Amino acid sequence: MAFEHPVRVYWEDTDAGGIVFYANYLKFFERARTEWLRSLGLNQGELRESEGGLFVVSETSVRYLQPARLDDELLVTARLVHGGRASLIIAQQATMRHDGALLCEGTIRIGWVDAQRLRPARIPSTILEALEQ
Repeated sequence: MAFEHPVRVYWEDTDAGGIVFYANYLKFFERARTEWLRSLGLNQGELRESEGGLFVVSETSVRYLQPARLDDELLVTARLVHGGRASLIIAQQATMRHDGALLCEGTIRIGWVDAQRLRPARIPSTILEALEQ
């Protein structure tokens, strides 16, 4: 089941053509992932302090299908596809809230790194357990 996060399109999200600038979908995806983790009791700032690590994006693949425009209301989803020992693959979509039209979809790989050395590390079991709920 996918986590859902509502997003409204503001002026700052659009380009000169009046549509959402393509890179801003990655920002929308980031917000949805952060809120998804928060909904599971995983605050990223606290994880850095308690677990000594943090998530970083290591790979993205995004496909754009339809444009979103100023004031559009979107629904951005995040769903765990694969949980490994050091990284997660998350499927994400941005759809129109009123009719569900698919605007953008992608997969994001996030890796767990040691916060001090920024080197890959094993994802703590407490995090993996929360993600499996």
